Amino acid sequence: MAGSIRDRWAEWLLDRRCAGDAGKHEAALQHYRRWRDSVLENARLAAGETLLDVGAGDGLIAFGALDLLGEEGRVIFSDVSQDLLDHSRALAEEMGVFGRCRFVRAPAHDLSPVGDASVDAATTRSVLIYVEDKGRAFEEFHRVLKPGGRLSIWEPINRFGRSNYPPDGRLFAGYDTAPVRELARRVHEVFARIQPPGTDPLLDFDERDLLAFAEAAGFAEAHLDFEARVAPYGASGDDDALDWDSFFRIPGNPKIPSVEEAMAEALTPEEAGRFAAHLRPLVEGGRGTERWAVARLWAVKS
Repeated sequence: MAGSIRDRWAEWLLDRRCAGDAGKHEAALQHYRRWRDSVLENARLAAGETLLDVGAGDGLIAFGALDLLGEEGRVIFSDVSQDLLDHSRALAEEMGVFGRCRFVRAPAHDLSPVGDASVDAATTRSVLIYVEDKGRAFEEFHRVLKPGGRLSIWEPINRFGRSNYPPDGRLFAGYDTAPVRELARRVHEVFARIQPPGTDPLLDFDERDLLAFAEAAGFAEAHLDFEARVAPYGASGDDDALDWDSFFRIPGNPKIPSVEEAMAEALTPEEAGRFAAHLRPLVEGGRGTERWAVARLWAVKS
């Protein structure tokens, strides 16, 4: 499968996100399914309806919706990645549900292949963090929904965790790197250059902005749940948070390198060895602070 992957979105989602490790993939699915179920619950789907899943990725939400929609229901898979659409199309054929699915290549801010007032519900998960014009995306969500249609969104609020990555290098991912501050600063600069904290879509909004976008787009009502935690890594029961290989080799999103790759770019081999030797016992011992936040928004078109 890896040999057929071409674009970075598919490469990350289908392989790099779990470093090609089937065990890590299955463990991660436990989290993803809970998040999917939350999105679908807020979408309030009914049998026979049509759902548009924006940024459908590998189809987690879209395929999960089919049982809720019944035999007469339909799902539109929308994504910017043709490779991911092809992947989902192949899965749909294998599952015998291809006739209930439609696949369109479109970004969240331009859903022109989807007609006005043509879907009953729209969903996204971890999609708006890559969209520059989020206001326009909300306008598109509103446009494609029928009167009474529902929007359900799940988005990480990455701005909440920025204090875990101060530019002076005294912390790195919430771990104390003061003894290797200069090395941490140079590794941090690799990520900051790719995703500048002040302007990158991943970091340019918070939960209040999501509500404002929904209201400005014309939704008659909007609701938001905000969940956040500040705690030692592993305190939530996520053993993967203490796994050095996951921390070191798995990129945090499709647009950035892994910590290992960033170190190779910013440091000499000797420096990279010192930096890893300092960080590894902190990661494996959970001796850092996790700052994590997510917003769940659902809205209704009048």
